[in-house]
Amino acid sequence: MSGRFLGCREAEAGSRAVLLGVPLDATGCGRAGVKEGPAAVRQASQFLEEYSLALRADFRDVGVYDGLDIHLPLGNLLGALKAIEDEAGRVLEAGLPLLALGGEHLVTLALVRAALARYPDLRVLQLDAHADLADQYGGEPLTHATVMRRVAEQVGPGRLIQAGIRSGTVEEAAFAEANTLWVDPRTPAGLEAARRALKGFPVYLTIDMDVLDPAFAPGVSCPEPAGWTTGEILAVLGALADLQVVALDLVEVCPPADAGGVTAVAAARILRDAGILFFHP
Repeated sequence: MSGRFLGCREAEAGSRAVLLGVPLDATGCGRAGVKEGPAAVRQASQFLEEYSLALRADFRDVGVYDGLDIHLPLGNLLGALKAIEDEAGRVLEAGLPLLALGGEHLVTLALVRAALARYPDLRVLQLDAHADLADQYGGEPLTHATVMRRVAEQVGPGRLIQAGIRSGTVEEAAFAEANTLWVDPRTPAGLEAARRALKGFPVYLTIDMDVLDPAFAPGVSCPEPAGWTTGEILAVLGALADLQVVALDLVEVCPPADAGGVTAVAAARILRDAGILFFHP
């Protein structure tokens, strides 16, 4: 095993996309250990083939360079977010698509900021069990429970599309009704609504692994019952393959809670297929 994600290049020169690990684990309210997520997903990817039978395409042809994990300063949340934003900005300014592996969901804020700097008309698609729209959590404005509220404030009303949501507060629901769009892209009507909101715009895709039911992804920081199956998320991604995704992340894999590595290998499959679907030449 190379320590890099399945089929990724070890040199940045000549690559057509970049994968970065973002092992932040600073504000979680659930199980600890998501900082181990990037390494676990990379290791689990070695059980997969580079070639996808379902997609009839090879992840190696995407030309992804795995830059391994961003160094994050310990005990310095703002410094860590800036390091993530700076490195993501470097990749995106070079015109390369970005794949990021978390880490807690707060990393999405820094990554979206970097994408928004290059793509001012950016839309964000969130696949997640939780709304993450709290204004503050535990008195703090920057946490994994407030991340999409901060993202919505960055991109503006109507530009955050949320799918898979099945947990939130009254206040979050009210904010969503006024500022975001909730859809179920597993249904024809929901899929069409998502496409109308996203088609023709650069898209940032964020996937919290707890969008899956705990039966399919038990190793997450905050499991929530009645979620999607692995097959359903792959089908949704396939149905949206013609969107202009410029960057994506996959977050909240929690290896200490992941008996048998079930969640990590599901995450690796999702990341492999997403890379092929959105970035294959």
